[in-house]
Amino acid sequence: MSDKIVVGGVSVDTRHWIGGQRVASPDTFPDHSPIDGAVLGEIARGGPAEAEAAVAAAKAAFPRWAATSRAERARILHAIADGVEKRLEELAVVETTDNGALLRSHRRGVMPRVAHNFRFFADWLLQLEHEDFETRGHTNHVSWDPAGPCVLITPWNAPLMLATWKVAPALAAGDTVVLKPAEWSPLTASLLADIAAEEGLPAGVLNVVQGYGAEIGDALTSHPDVRRISFTGSVPTARRIAASAAAHLTPLSLELGGKSPLLVFADADLDLAVDLAVEQYDNAGQVCLAATRFLVEESIAEEFTRRFVEKASALKQGDPRDEATDIGPNIHPRQLEKIDGFVQRAITAGARAVIGGHRGDGQYYAPTLLTDVAQDSEIVQEEVFGPVLTLQTFTDEDEAVRLANDTRFGLAATLVTGDPARADRVTARLVAGTVWVNCFFVRDLQAPFGGSRHSGVGREGGTWSFDFYCDVKNTVTAPNGWNNHG
Repeated sequence: MSDKIVVGGVSVDTRHWIGGQRVASPDTFPDHSPIDGAVLGEIARGGPAEAEAAVAAAKAAFPRWAATSRAERARILHAIADGVEKRLEELAVVETTDNGALLRSHRRGVMPRVAHNFRFFADWLLQLEHEDFETRGHTNHVSWDPAGPCVLITPWNAPLMLATWKVAPALAAGDTVVLKPAEWSPLTASLLADIAAEEGLPAGVLNVVQGYGAEIGDALTSHPDVRRISFTGSVPTARRIAASAAAHLTPLSLELGGKSPLLVFADADLDLAVDLAVEQYDNAGQVCLAATRFLVEESIAEEFTRRFVEKASALKQGDPRDEATDIGPNIHPRQLEKIDGFVQRAITAGARAVIGGHRGDGQYYAPTLLTDVAQDSEIVQEEVFGPVLTLQTFTDEDEAVRLANDTRFGLAATLVTGDPARADRVTARLVAGTVWVNCFFVRDLQAPFGGSRHSGVGREGGTWSFDFYCDVKNTVTAPNGWNNHG
């Protein structure tokens, strides 16, 4: 069996990348394209042995990389960004084939953002500093020391962009990395390893291991030589990772699920509100930040719904490689079953499908809006992660905020209003890591990112990323201390 497959004319190595070398495994697993269900190839299926080898490689490479100057680390990160840009079309084609997201989005937004991730943290590293301050004449100096090998476990919905949100700051911080991509979309992580090596990243600084969940994940997250773990994914998996990491008190950054609200007040620009609402179908609803719960002031709910249905019904669902397609497939048959299960149980419980409410052909699910849903119902409380939205109404700010906050999640919220004072009042009361006012999905890497409640632990972005990926040290020096020793 070949160690390489060809996807959209691009050659992709299916083996792990450990210590600067390609490493095979005795077992493999099939990688399917969600577009048509075709098997793209057999991927090396790692386990404890591969986990041990990858962490060992990261540990061995750490002293040299940690000692590498900030300027040199930044130079290499910029070179990796250059490499991403040179292969942008290849990365876009492979990722669309592998996870089903729109090719036009990968070309114009996602892959350019991958390069930006490396450039941003390279530049932030060079200006990272904290002004010295005095305590009773003693000088305090804050520094960021590289922490050590990091395990980064990433999801399938935006594989390379979300991976490099973690990889770039970890490498900038002087850490070494073991990246474990999602088994449903592993291919662009392999290409990233190639690019990093081609652009001069030393062997062992970035390692990529593939495999199924706990088969390899437990060995990585429980390893005594791992100094940081960053995970994006589901709450149940996060609980398992936290329990595994507890033995060695390994610091965690967890970005988990969401059930975010979109609050629309009667004074809102209704065209804007409808545009933002339809945008929640992006990536076939497979976006953790998506505002899947519409909370609309009662007096405008009928008109909002009419306009939403009109605009959403015009969306084209189909092959994500087609420039005209707006909604592609869902990632996996198992995910499709999960989505449909949520919808059918909701309808059985009394919900009404204003649009959608059923499967399409293959791995496609019709864009769905459900009304007549109870606040304590499963469809309102649990993350579906598909093109399924709900609509409820409210009569005043208090009710809007109560409904918005009444889930176990707190990742994001979107607010549409024409009243700045109302925006200030409401956002102050919302439980969310990010609140967008009259906009959606504006993400600046210098801002903190993360969730509240069951949506996560910790924040990354800008200096917050370095706070996590480094051991932050404060050095206190006595006044004229040097003269005491002659």
